[in-house]
Amino acid sequence: MNYSDKERAFLNAKRRVEKLRAFYTHLGVYIVVNCLISAFKIVRNLRNGESFEEAFFDFSFSASWLLWGVGLAIHAFAVFGLPLILGNNWEEEKIKQYMEEDKHNNYN
Repeated sequence: MNYSDKERAFLNAKRRVEKLRAFYTHLGVYIVVNCLISAFKIVRNLRNGESFEEAFFDFSFSASWLLWGVGLAIHAFAVFGLPLILGNNWEEEKIKQYMEEDKHNNYN
């Protein structure tokens, strides 16, 4: 399957936009879900007699933000940082390399 340069550029741009959309969706879900969890935990702790400061600075309050935040940071690195290190077309180059290897192995 041979693509023209325009088609290849379009497919690369489309793939990058899909990755961005997935990251922004992940970020939105992270914020909404963790805000709801945090509000629930603060209200629960306040009902158990804690002050707002005690409820807010409880480790269980920040644990979901921190743990999920690590996953979000990894996702952000994959979307924004990895292309800076490996280059914008590293996936395409790897695909070509594997196709050449398969072609070479099939002829032998």
